[in-house]
Amino acid sequence: MTKVAFVGLGVMGYPMAGHLVRAGHEVTVWNRSTARAEEWHAEHPGGRLAATARAAAAAADLVLVCVGHDASLLEVLTGDDGVLAGASPRTVVVDHTTVAAETARRAAAACAAAGVGFLDAPVSGGQAGAVNGTLTVMVGGDATDFARVEPVLAAYSAKRRLLGPVGAGQLAKMVNQICIAGLVQALAEGVAFAQRTGQDVEAVFDTIGAGAAGSWQMANRHATMAADSFDFGFAVEHMRKDLANTLAEARSAGAALPVTALVDQFYAEVWQAGGRRWDTSSLITRLPRSRPDAG
Repeated sequence: MTKVAFVGLGVMGYPMAGHLVRAGHEVTVWNRSTARAEEWHAEHPGGRLAATARAAAAAADLVLVCVGHDASLLEVLTGDDGVLAGASPRTVVVDHTTVAAETARRAAAACAAAGVGFLDAPVSGGQAGAVNGTLTVMVGGDATDFARVEPVLAAYSAKRRLLGPVGAGQLAKMVNQICIAGLVQALAEGVAFAQRTGQDVEAVFDTIGAGAAGSWQMANRHATMAADSFDFGFAVEHMRKDLANTLAEARSAGAALPVTALVDQFYAEVWQAGGRRWDTSSLITRLPRSRPDAG
C-alpha cells in the first residue's frame, strides 16, 4: 500500500483516483470544486478528502496531478496552498495533465528546488480508458522515480513506458494527438461519404473494420458519428489546446505538420459552431451527408 494524493477529479481523474482506492492504496484527494470531491468521497468512502492541495500532498509519498491546463498545473504545484508547500523531500509528483513540454520542464525545476521528484506522464485512452483502467501512460523523467511509481500507475493503466527525460512524455503525447487528428478527420470523411452515397454505414464499417483500415477510432466512433452523438468523450476545446502545443513545438523543431494544422482549423470551425464541449468526432458536422435529391 502506498500513501497517494490525487489532485484533480475531472473526467479522467475521478475514475483514476477510484481505481487507486480499489487497488488498496491510501488515497487522499483534492479538487478545486468541493462538491465534486464530496461526490467522489461518497462513492469511494475508503478515500479521504483534503481541504487544499497542500494538505493532500502532506499526507502522501506520491502525488498524482490531473488538471486542465498549463497554468493550472503550475498553480496547483507552486501556489501558497499548492502541492510543493506540503510535499516532503523524496516525494514524487506524477503529472497526468497534457501540457507543453516546456511547461513540464518548468514544473520539474520547481519540484527539484523543493527536493521533490517529477515525472511528466500524459495519458491516452480517453474517458473510457480511465473508467476501465486501461490507459496508456507516456512518461518522461528519472528512471528511479519511474520504478517507484510504476506499480501504482498500474491501477489504472494497461501500458506504461519511460520514454526519456522530463518532457519526453509530453512529446510522445503530441505524436499521439497528431495521429488521432488525422484519423478522426479521415473517419469523418469516410462516414460522411458512406451516408452521402446511400450505403449501410454499420454494414460497411463492420466489414472494413476487420481489414487494414481498422482502428480504435473506427471501432468506437463510426456509429456515434453516423448518429450525430457527441455529448461524451474528449472535448474539442481540449484537443485544440493539445494541438496548439503540438504545432508550437513543431515550429520550434522545424517539423512539418500540414495535415495536423488543417485539422486544427477544422476544429476551430466546430468550436465556432457551438461544439466547444463536443467530442472530437464532431469533425463530421462540417461535412454534407444527406443524399442529394435525385429529382
